[in-house]
Amino acid sequence: MQTRKYWIKRIEDLWGKRPILWLSGVRRSGKTTLANMLSQVEYFDCELPKTRRLLEDPEAFLANFKDRRIVLDEIHHIDNPAQLLKIAHDHFPGTRILATGSSTLAASSKFKDTLAGRKYELRLTPMNCADLTDFQNSNLVHRLMRGGLPPFFLAEDAPLHDYHEWLDAFWSRDIQELFRLEKRQSFKKFFELLMLDSGGIFEASRFAENCEISRTTVSTYLSVLEACHVAYVIKPFSSRKGYEIISAPKAYMFDTGFVAHYRDWTEARPEYLGDLFEHFVLNELQSLPMLMKLNYWRDKRGHEIDFVLTKGGKVAFAIECKWSYDKFDPKNLMAFRGHYSEGKNLVVCQNIDRKIERTIKGLSVTFVPVAKLSSAVEWTSPKMVDREI
Repeated sequence: MQTRKYWIKRIEDLWGKRPILWLSGVRRSGKTTLANMLSQVEYFDCELPKTRRLLEDPEAFLANFKDRRIVLDEIHHIDNPAQLLKIAHDHFPGTRILATGSSTLAASSKFKDTLAGRKYELRLTPMNCADLTDFQNSNLVHRLMRGGLPPFFLAEDAPLHDYHEWLDAFWSRDIQELFRLEKRQSFKKFFELLMLDSGGIFEASRFAENCEISRTTVSTYLSVLEACHVAYVIKPFSSRKGYEIISAPKAYMFDTGFVAHYRDWTEARPEYLGDLFEHFVLNELQSLPMLMKLNYWRDKRGHEIDFVLTKGGKVAFAIECKWSYDKFDPKNLMAFRGHYSEGKNLVVCQNIDRKIERTIKGLSVTFVPVAKLSSAVEWTSPKMVDREI
């Protein structure tokens, strides 16, 4: 079993600040396996009837495990998870609880009491650069083509059938149980089309027509995928000037392996890898404990910056993703910096192994390997989750 040291450290660090931690992530991202990697924990699977019976009296349960470390896997299966976690925080401060689930919204209908100020939330992303080191496989092409769900990444053969099994389980276990959507075929069609268009400008009307559903239903489907961490919607950064795209979001799907599969990309061609690499950089950013806002930028002449990190409404980083260091063209950065001079310029590449500083046409640009992206951006304290879920 590969020890995911990066995520274990994140959990231990957060447990040092708050006793309650909510671990979310997509199906088969490795939440259960990660939870069992923690030292000295008592593990409980809340899908099992005997576990749910054990938790019917939260106070008695917690008294039996006072000052212990407890994992409550798939906690949304119990009747009142918020009550249990609130009692644990208020009356058993020495007890550490890791609660897991596929979606933050999955638990919301059962979290009747606020947990404001009582917990942190950690989202387990598909495998990041640190995971590649822990899995002793630094083959980035393999990671891009197979994806970042550990069972898919580790499979000896391409898990073609597993992608469809995953979608079937996602529909029946996450969507039907938690959101009770109808029109299975329309939802699956929307899922597939979003995979084909991942990373592009999202236009609801086009999806509505192709899936034979209303724009309202399209918005509902996208919100559900966001809540389950299956889709990431990135809004444009702008100061509302006439030359910028100010309202059209971009939608990225959660995993490079799924994107490659649905696009029928069976060979690792350079034109494919560049697109998948952009998705991987986004995944890397989302695995970092940052407090910066993530956007993209595009003007009406077609200049585009892949990712813009802002803090307090000001640009902290403009980030471009390039498969090859020697293929970088500064025209997009120059267009962006013609209007926004503040912040640093980062170009994330896969074919360099160290940071490179260059001045290109008057622009100061830092080229970084994707494995060093975490040290190139500013880290701040993990965001405290103080909303009711």
